[in-house]
Amino acid sequence: MARSLVDDSTMIGSLRMIELQLVGFIMVFSASGLVSLFDLIFPAFASTYLLLLSLFAFPTSSSSSAVAVEINGSLLRLNAMLGTTVGLLLPLAYVLGGFAKGDEHAVRLATPHLFLLSVQILTEKIIAGVSTFSPPVRVMVPILYTVRRIFVVLDWVVHVLCVDGKKPLISADYAFKDVAWVWFGKSLAVSNMAYLSLNLFGILIPRQLPAAFRRYFFVEKDEKNE
Repeated sequence: MARSLVDDSTMIGSLRMIELQLVGFIMVFSASGLVSLFDLIFPAFASTYLLLLSLFAFPTSSSSSAVAVEINGSLLRLNAMLGTTVGLLLPLAYVLGGFAKGDEHAVRLATPHLFLLSVQILTEKIIAGVSTFSPPVRVMVPILYTVRRIFVVLDWVVHVLCVDGKKPLISADYAFKDVAWVWFGKSLAVSNMAYLSLNLFGILIPRQLPAAFRRYFFVEKDEKNE
């Protein structure tokens, strides 16, 4: 029993540490001036919309509050790992590398995506710990933020492929590491666009959203029958 309490306290401490790190990221990105006003106010709009959904469209009940949208299967676990690597770790390394190289253009392109992802993860963690939100509302969090991030990453892709792509990469002024850096940015933008599109249209909408509705209405039907 004592060991269980220690494990629980350790897990809670780890979650709080992650949340504090996310809050730190959000504050830094917000104060950097690299995130547009629309992206800064988007979390407020999304949170308000989710709250309205939970109050009027999909209110929770005593049973449905404990029902979560589970992620089962090796495919979905792989999807989560891929999303963390492609969407968070590599872009964060790209931004830090941009600061180190003095590449403000690269930092400006990748920062809005990281800001929205940090807010999304923090929102998911907060909502997961609150019984007020039903499964359909919870699954709407990644859907809303993924849709917005697709447009942000699309702008990133357009810049690195169409605008920056017109600049010659082979010249006497470019070293191999500079060429590698440019192609790292291009591949990272395209990879994020591909991942977000597949995640939205291949997993969130066709799998997670219907599963959330089934769990919600199944519990609601059982309660009415009782």
